[in-house]
Amino acid sequence: MSVNWRHMRCLARFGSSVICALLIAAPAAAQDIGAPGKLLLTNGIGSIEGAAGGGLTPWAVIAGNATKDGFGGQASATIAALPDYDFTSLSAAIGGWDRIEVSFARQVFDTNRVGGALGLGNDFKFDQNVFGAKLRLAGDVVYGAPWMPAIAIGVQHKESLDDAIVRAVGAKNSAGTDYYVSATKLFLNWSLLANATVRATKANQNGLLGHGGALGDAHRLQVEGSLAYQLSRRLVVGAEYRSKPNNLAIAREDDWADVFVAYGVNRHVTATVAYADLGSIATFEKQRGVLVQPQGSF
Repeated sequence: MSVNWRHMRCLARFGSSVICALLIAAPAAAQDIGAPGKLLLTNGIGSIEGAAGGGLTPWAVIAGNATKDGFGGQASATIAALPDYDFTSLSAAIGGWDRIEVSFARQVFDTNRVGGALGLGNDFKFDQNVFGAKLRLAGDVVYGAPWMPAIAIGVQHKESLDDAIVRAVGAKNSAGTDYYVSATKLFLNWSLLANATVRATKANQNGLLGHGGALGDAHRLQVEGSLAYQLSRRLVVGAEYRSKPNNLAIAREDDWADVFVAYGVNRHVTATVAYADLGSIATFEKQRGVLVQPQGSF
């Protein structure tokens, strides 16, 4: 399937706007790097489901720049252009005392011309709301015992706004809840951050196609992981992997993976660019493309 160049050009223009914002903000960045609060980039970015962490998976970090003495937050827009689809997630999260977090994401999955081929109509959009909460139970991402990670538990309740459609494609329910536990550690001596997440879910394509189906209607354990290397205090490169259940009879669901670059302009602005491989989505293979995300935090 050929790349949809119209969507790639739109994404390129959006990415250019982000770069311009970075250049404008860069002169003030050096003065901000030593400001009080969390170390730069250790609040993560907004995942596609709203929780602080990586782009595809939550980490055991709490949103915002505040430490244990206050509240912080972050908001982001994630946009991905794939060969046959477009995806947008607008999210926000609030963190308190570096211990608890609540989050929200609104996801829109545009089927473009594929919608017509599937009988849904051109540019049909699947919409979903994701409500999340996270609690850090123990440990610290940066400090504490050298090998003791931060450990957090979380929940994400997902509600499709297209109940009739997701049931028509074979989903048992249009709403469902994921449960996860994450462990995250930044090894300063090696400038390496590692995260492992185990998720119990029955979501189809992250919940955009409902939950459960003919091949399964029970929560199944899935593994997710991230590795990130700090090239500098501002610049991080890394990769992520996320396994997926396969519940729908009409279409195979593949695991997800990406490679990313994140740049902390200052304590309040982060820009991320990733190349993501989402596999087969609704019978259309090789859904690979560029993902960009600007984020603001306090």
